[in-house]
Amino acid sequence: MVGMLSDIGLVRKLNEDSVGLIEDEKKRYYVVADGMGGHNAGEVASRIAVQSTIDYINGKTEFENLDDILSTAIKFANEKIYHEAEVNSKMSGMGTTITACLIHNKKMVVANVGDSSCYIIKKDAIEKVTKDHSLVQQLVDAGSITEEEAVNHPNKNIITRALGTNNSVEVDLFKFDIEDTDKVVLCSDGLSNSVTKSEMYDITVKNDNKEACDKLIELSKLKGSNDNISVIVFEGKCNDD
Repeated sequence: MVGMLSDIGLVRKLNEDSVGLIEDEKKRYYVVADGMGGHNAGEVASRIAVQSTIDYINGKTEFENLDDILSTAIKFANEKIYHEAEVNSKMSGMGTTITACLIHNKKMVVANVGDSSCYIIKKDAIEKVTKDHSLVQQLVDAGSITEEEAVNHPNKNIITRALGTNNSVEVDLFKFDIEDTDKVVLCSDGLSNSVTKSEMYDITVKNDNKEACDKLIELSKLKGSNDNISVIVFEGKCNDD
């Protein structure tokens, strides 16, 4: 059973996040996108990202090369968003983050562009497996600020890579064996900026996946998240993988 929820949050007037999934006999696919842009452009960008990747993956019949399929799906979505922004002036400058996970035959590939995140829970630990494409992450990598200082940095929401802002995009990929993975969490930064890893772990392991999504968003609001909040929680190893 998968939990999937997207919430407008406490401050925004529009939910610019989009979420989606595929679960069938051949593959499982989960995706979170966090849009940006004026008017309703961010909502459009995230929706195109989710639907385009789903359409691309559903069009495949063989899944031996997961990393190539997922990377190409995201680049396909990037082209769609970029083209839409070029032909529609109201969409100019729109873009979106994306974090996605494709599973087939006990193999899992995670991809990300931007600062939406993927966390993996194994036994008694939780690990963030994606790396943010953000100004703050660059400062951390350079040693200019600490991880602790990054949490409340005023420029935390400035991202350095997104879908749709250029005609090509670099996609980061991470490969895993699903067998030793208990649960996976995908989320937008509306959740990860307000809920700690330990809080995420406690809620996820103590509740079923749908309840975990409800409680994660509830906690994020309680802690004052000022953004849209989206989260998907699903099992890692499954009998049919």
